[in-house]
Amino acid sequence: MLYSIATVCLSGLLREKIPAIAKAGFRGIELFENDVNMHDGPARELRTMVEDHGLSVVTYQPFRDYEGLPEPLRSRALERARRKLELTAELGCGLLMVCSSVSPHAAGGITRAAEDLAALGELAADQGLRVAYEALAWGRHVNDYRDSWEIVRRANHDAVGLCLDTFHIFSRRTTLDAIESIPGDRIFLVQVADAPRLSIDTLSWSRHYRCFPGQGELPLTEFMNKLAVTGYAGPLSLEIFNDQFRSGDVEQTAADGYRSLVYLAGRTEHQRPQALAPIQHPRAVSFVEFAIQPPARNRFSALLGALGFVRSGLHRHKAVEHWRQSGINLVLNHEDNSYAQEHYARHGSSVCAIALEVDDVDPVVTRARQLNYPAFYGDPNNDTYGNPAIAGLSEGLLYFVGRASPSIWERDFDACEPAATEMAYLQRIDHFSITMPYEEMLRMLLLYRSMFGMRAATTVNVFDPGGLVRNQVMRTADDAVCFALNSSDAERTLSRQLLAQQAGAGVQHVAFATNDITTLAKRLRDAGVEVLKLTCNYYDDLQARFGLDEDRIALLAELGILYDEDDTGRYQQLYTRLFEGRFCFEVVQRDGYRGFGAANAPIRSAMQTAELASVD
Repeated sequence: MLYSIATVCLSGLLREKIPAIAKAGFRGIELFENDVNMHDGPARELRTMVEDHGLSVVTYQPFRDYEGLPEPLRSRALERARRKLELTAELGCGLLMVCSSVSPHAAGGITRAAEDLAALGELAADQGLRVAYEALAWGRHVNDYRDSWEIVRRANHDAVGLCLDTFHIFSRRTTLDAIESIPGDRIFLVQVADAPRLSIDTLSWSRHYRCFPGQGELPLTEFMNKLAVTGYAGPLSLEIFNDQFRSGDVEQTAADGYRSLVYLAGRTEHQRPQALAPIQHPRAVSFVEFAIQPPARNRFSALLGALGFVRSGLHRHKAVEHWRQSGINLVLNHEDNSYAQEHYARHGSSVCAIALEVDDVDPVVTRARQLNYPAFYGDPNNDTYGNPAIAGLSEGLLYFVGRASPSIWERDFDACEPAATEMAYLQRIDHFSITMPYEEMLRMLLLYRSMFGMRAATTVNVFDPGGLVRNQVMRTADDAVCFALNSSDAERTLSRQLLAQQAGAGVQHVAFATNDITTLAKRLRDAGVEVLKLTCNYYDDLQARFGLDEDRIALLAELGILYDEDDTGRYQQLYTRLFEGRFCFEVVQRDGYRGFGAANAPIRSAMQTAELASVD
């Protein structure tokens, strides 16, 4: 199957888009009318440019408001069509895509539309071309693919076929059952787009919120399985209208688009020749690596000690430390001339890498390469061995660590005598809260889904005193690995301020799970570690909402513990103060509760925003 992308998906002009599309791996391209109109050269130059990059033009589109028009508008439409077909041929393309009419002058009726499509087919055939008819979800009379197929069927012309677009089908909640009855050779073009489920008008939804397969919530695999039954063997093309894509990095967006089609095909029945290496579900977070430099290292080490971590190993060849508690492993990297040092230079003290534990590393590396996530080993600057990694969040790394013996701690580190007895206040990493621009959120959704089969919770808007924050949680089925992704367009939100403070996307906090948050909170207090303090009004509200007794409320307030509960259980959480205004640690105690304390987000954001102001 030929993978293609519409030029409307990408930012820039065609001189930028065409090389990026070819570099990403596509072999097909849809030329969009506006892009062609803006090109500062003749159509034959575009044809040469496309061919020189190893691409073929699968369609020129769109041709609008054609069928159902009265005279003299019908004759004018035929003349417009003739000129469009001439341009289509000049571009080296054999297919013109026709959208169902939205013209207020268009009359309805399947028979009339079929007659008009047959006439258009004659014009196309005269030039050795074809036309593909698409039902727009907001079409005046034709807005259902079942009607557009009936029009094509009745037109009964070899040069007239059907265009299926997943967004137009799913946005109207149209059943997919009829697709299986359409002969594959009568489908000339298939366009796929994903999208979040939103309660807005269809046109706005389409024009601003489409996204690549794997980034939204539409059942695209079901569509592809239905399509496979038809025997369709034509292009599979992306047509995505998205504000972030049209303003983002053209090469990065094109690369995400290509891997999204590889991922979609890998999930589709009857696509075994293109099957991806099997997903290796992460079993746990193997370690978290921090880029830290003196003098912050001493203060950070003191914070880890107060949380119950002990330094258990020193790297044999590098200025890298291993800190441990229960099953949690933290790495402090302050090696000169290293990737971590470069990360520190750009972002300050920060999480520079996250490592996921998998059963077998080799299939993960194979799958990464199939999805065009280049894998490398060790520190990309200095090492040619070690644990494989891919580019993860922003400029951070995502490592893959196998479960085989010996462990990396035995292989690469010398054990050191801890200065304190290892504690067991914390059991595991509960989740990561990550702040990022929305375009990067879409990128991470695709990565976590396509690489690890992680599941997405429903997108929610979290209230921040400075505006709304979009929150999307990605987690493994067993909750062993969980990423809470946050993005906001509002300048005054904590998310946007942390983006500026960190000079890019980054981990906002690492959340540790405990079975006794009260004891740990007292230990932090006794060690002089400051935690996020809440207002008296917050605790008064807690007492009113949940009926907690006064002694319990007083203890929560004294220790800075936040509280929530729902039908599934209770949730307690506390936050350390922001380290250098960039990130913090969260400690959570879950008693059946599966959420993330969304009700506490406004007060937490307000207090952390005040912290940032004091840092500045």
